[in-house]
Amino acid sequence: MSYVTAHVLDSVTGTPARGVAVALEAADGTSIATAETDEDGRVPELGPETLESGDYRITFATGQYFAGRNQPTFYPFVTVNFTVQAEERHYHVPLLLSPFAFSTYRGS
Repeated sequence: MSYVTAHVLDSVTGTPARGVAVALEAADGTSIATAETDEDGRVPELGPETLESGDYRITFATGQYFAGRNQPTFYPFVTVNFTVQAEERHYHVPLLLSPFAFSTYRGS
């Protein structure tokens, strides 16, 4: 069984991206959990600690985040697809964000 955390950093301002809506879904589109990044740009726990092995996706509502800053963006959503393996417990999905680019990686 595994669990997911996330972290969003605004790479333009060099600060945590507060208030970004985040959704976790199974690959078939079944909603598992929703959350919003905290003051540190983090979602410390997204969904249950009982994710089975399989494919999932996490979607960040980046358009809403930038709209709240009166900043146009090319990416209204950023979706990251990933695979949960039975032998691993923690999956951390960081997102480095700017209005016209993003980067993500497997965090720890």
